[in-house]
Amino acid sequence: MRLDIFSHSLVLYGTLPYGPLGFWDVWLRVSILRPLKGLDTNLYENLESTFKQEYSNYEIIFSVADENDQALLVAQALMNRYPGVQATIIIGEEIVGVNPKVNNLIRSFKAATHDLLWVLDSGVMVDPGTLARSIDIFTNTRLNKPIGLVHHVPFALIDESKVGSRLEAAFLNTNHAKMYIAINTGGIESCVVGKSNLYRRSDVDRLNGSLIPIRSQMENPHEPIRYGLPAIGRFLAEDNMIASALWHELGLRHDLSCDVARNVVGNMSFWDYVWRRVRWIRVRKHMVLAATLLEPFTESLMLAVVGNFSCRTLFSTPSWAFFPLHFLLWLYVDLDVYTSIAGLSIRQESFHSFLLAWIGRETLAFPIWILAIFGDEVVWRGQRYQILHNGEARLNT
Repeated sequence: MRLDIFSHSLVLYGTLPYGPLGFWDVWLRVSILRPLKGLDTNLYENLESTFKQEYSNYEIIFSVADENDQALLVAQALMNRYPGVQATIIIGEEIVGVNPKVNNLIRSFKAATHDLLWVLDSGVMVDPGTLARSIDIFTNTRLNKPIGLVHHVPFALIDESKVGSRLEAAFLNTNHAKMYIAINTGGIESCVVGKSNLYRRSDVDRLNGSLIPIRSQMENPHEPIRYGLPAIGRFLAEDNMIASALWHELGLRHDLSCDVARNVVGNMSFWDYVWRRVRWIRVRKHMVLAATLLEPFTESLMLAVVGNFSCRTLFSTPSWAFFPLHFLLWLYVDLDVYTSIAGLSIRQESFHSFLLAWIGRETLAFPIWILAIFGDEVVWRGQRYQILHNGEARLNT
């Protein structure tokens, strides 16, 4: 049997002691970190999915900032139900910055027994084979690039009929997924959402959030605020910053697993959806300005205007023919993306509501972008923040 086939088989069963760059590791043990805050939608099933991983060497660490948090009861119930799975709860946070998720995770990072960490948002549910397949990618030495992070495409599920919930699902499952997969397939720049990320603590410990290659830092010494996860606490988009820092500071690339991070969208109103989109556009504006300014040109309405003008000028194509064909093709591509990541087709009875949400999402994209681009204040988990340069944030009191 060839060594690479043998290694692949062992990885799938969680028994291969082989590291990402060809170095022998300690049996690829993994610490799964799940920061909790409140009773998220579908919380029990989300957390239970980590107890069901088809992988033999992992521990689960739940972390909550408040000892009275109701999520503790759910985590404890699951630990009682699955006594054979090593799981612990850490209560309390360490304030290292404005980002509450980072503050929540600090003690988990320190307490994790293993170097390889899988950080999962509490709103995410994963399939039983997700960890094994992610490890297989992480340790694939046949790739011509060092992998420092494996992540998963978010996929939204709806259990509420609210307008905002349907708009959010239409966004995540079409436009967001399409761009997310395209950017990561091209691999020219970091693009990561932190709902489900696998990376090494020892790599994160070397980051300072400057995005300056580590060799240049040594050649041109400066005084960063700090290193490791505490250095990321000054950013709201900690997921994107960790991924970007791994990419730019350490030269480590990312790879997508074939799995998805399923997220049940809760009760979102229309304005919940609008301000959520505004929040992250404003954060991106200060992290990747050029890409944010070009965002409208990835949307169907803007491209319809540009495409219609071009085809009419070059080929005398009438507008009445161009516009319907443009939007039908756009919808076809988005439906293909949706069904591909969902693994099934949209049911006939659901198509009408999906179509209405899709039209609403496409129509709202440019007005939301305009609203977001002229402003720097965001609201997250009831707190107001001012977004500063490079995506850093300041809590407004």
